[in-house]
Amino acid sequence: MTRTGRYLLDNQRTEAGERFDAFATLFDPTTFRHLDGLGVGPGWRCWEAGAGGTSVVSWLAKKVGPTGKVVATDIDISRLTGAARPPVEVRVHDIGAEQPPAEGFDLVHARLVLVHVPERERALRSMVQALRPGGRLLLEDADPALQPLPCPDEHGPEQQLANRLRHGFRTLLADRGADLSYGRRLPRLLREAGLRGVEADAQFPLTSPACAALESATVRQIRADLVAAGLATDEDIDRHLANVASGGMDLATAPMISAWGRKA
Repeated sequence: MTRTGRYLLDNQRTEAGERFDAFATLFDPTTFRHLDGLGVGPGWRCWEAGAGGTSVVSWLAKKVGPTGKVVATDIDISRLTGAARPPVEVRVHDIGAEQPPAEGFDLVHARLVLVHVPERERALRSMVQALRPGGRLLLEDADPALQPLPCPDEHGPEQQLANRLRHGFRTLLADRGADLSYGRRLPRLLREAGLRGVEADAQFPLTSPACAALESATVRQIRADLVAAGLATDEDIDRHLANVASGGMDLATAPMISAWGRKA
């Protein structure tokens, strides 16, 4: 992330840990499949940019082993300190404003990061710069505009309320510089950055306990912002949280688009 003060979802909030756990459940299998496909193994030097939580960092550490290195960076490393032991190095780093923490990486990976970074073009250049020739870049980001609804099957008042609150969330994100249609552009952006062999796919969780946990944690975390902006009332939010807790709603996330390529 960047030190702009505009980031809506502060990593130090209690709900942030719940969000990271939900993201790990929803998206780690996809991320690990792609990383395996890129050949991550013993001795690799990896940069996990905007790491936030530890699930991917820990997986990479096991793969690269004692002869490799994993540099995990974020502007807020409070949730990364437990992973800071060889081969993992944890650093405070602003991906949108600072030079790469090193160069010559075999892999650079960022998940659900650049969509929130107003300086995302500079950040992408930084990640490509950090790769060695032949190194791999894997970017995974959401595309909320591609599927903006938590309840695509809007068949009742509970679903209508959920979708209205999600619209408010999107408004808050856009006001802070998020690019809500960023994910779909990743393949083109990687090609324009000079990467070879670019491919992409998407993961779209439609309903699961983790989707519900993510929805609840997110709404609780941005509650004050929604109310202050006049986008919802406390009564709206209480009713929605009760609806989510009832377990009877099919709650989706925005698709996560994964794109990868190789530096020439």
